[in-house]
Amino acid sequence: MDTTYLLDWANLLLRWAHVVVAIAWIGSSFYFVFLDNSLTPPQDPALKDKGVTGELWAVHGGGFYHPQKYMVAPKSLPANLHWFYWESYSTWLTGFALFTVLYLLNAGTFLVDKSVFDWAPATAIAAALGFLVAFWVAYDLICRWVGEKGGKVGGDAIVAGLVLVYVVAASWAACQLFAGRAAFLLVGAMLATAMSANVFFWIIPGQRKVIAQMKAGQPVDPIHGQRAKQRSVHNTYFTLPVLVAMLSNHYGWLYQGRWNWLVLVLLMLAGALVRHSFVARHKALVAGRRVPWEHAGVGCALLLGLAIWLAPPPAPPAAALPATVSFAQVNAIVEQRCVLCHNAQVQQKNVALHTPELVKKQAQAIYQQSVVLKLMPMNNATQITETERALIARWYTSGAPD
Repeated sequence: MDTTYLLDWANLLLRWAHVVVAIAWIGSSFYFVFLDNSLTPPQDPALKDKGVTGELWAVHGGGFYHPQKYMVAPKSLPANLHWFYWESYSTWLTGFALFTVLYLLNAGTFLVDKSVFDWAPATAIAAALGFLVAFWVAYDLICRWVGEKGGKVGGDAIVAGLVLVYVVAASWAACQLFAGRAAFLLVGAMLATAMSANVFFWIIPGQRKVIAQMKAGQPVDPIHGQRAKQRSVHNTYFTLPVLVAMLSNHYGWLYQGRWNWLVLVLLMLAGALVRHSFVARHKALVAGRRVPWEHAGVGCALLLGLAIWLAPPPAPPAAALPATVSFAQVNAIVEQRCVLCHNAQVQQKNVALHTPELVKKQAQAIYQQSVVLKLMPMNNATQITETERALIARWYTSGAPD
């Protein structure tokens, strides 16, 4: 069976699995952030006596729920204790496997853009993996050296500032070294790796230490809960930036420009600001304060500004194009710009365009990928022009005549 076909199946199944487990992880993360910020001190003396420090009443699915939080731990361990970690691990594992199948195994096509930086695929792969490791190491050091020693308010602000500076620098560097599509995804994967590493290295081990101390009859050290809370909050702010970086590979106009690194930074910043408004909303509602929607407003304003900035140049005037575009004209464009990667020997995405019959068969896909989405040619490696895209558009919208 054809290797490319099998890789396409691996791509589909891994992408599907990745989305499913990511939904589970993000959903539980969002819920617990909401829960933590919505708890109120218990009024029932019996709850206080048990060590409950916060409670919440909720209604969902036809029933009432009454979650309670113990700080630092309950007086005794329950028989059934549910853990939340496989959602995180599964998301990272499926994401990395998908990254391997799509980018690392096709580094010469998807990871390297010689017009950006001409280097060997193996070197690019090593650098991409280095991005993931380097960010986690730097971020973890920032959290431990600054976040735990700088005080609650000041420390959090300094951590946020330093992480932002690193992300901006990493976005710039990625866009100078890798194909734009890969650079965006790599920065998202960098943040996602730190999110999962937070769970693996700090949140879950800290919880295990708390349980071990309880079983040994020792006092529970509150530092474990504090660290877990810190990293959990960071994860919720990383979520929307990661998601938009992952989704960006479907939109060539985001990553193909000269200032693509700044586009990525502004997109992620907009996501973080929107997320902050929702996090702050939970706290504000409990405290009876005004909801600070202005953060989401700034995020939406950034998105609006990006939409205006990235608006495509006007299409060639209708008078500059022939009244009708023949198939021969379009086929000449396809032969020059597309057949290099879509031929009898090389069929990227199982698409071949080396005969007139194949071009006619793929007319809709050619129009969608090269005109509407502008994803093809990949990284515009063959330098298709806007006029050529306009010719394809006129040909297709007039019925794709022979």
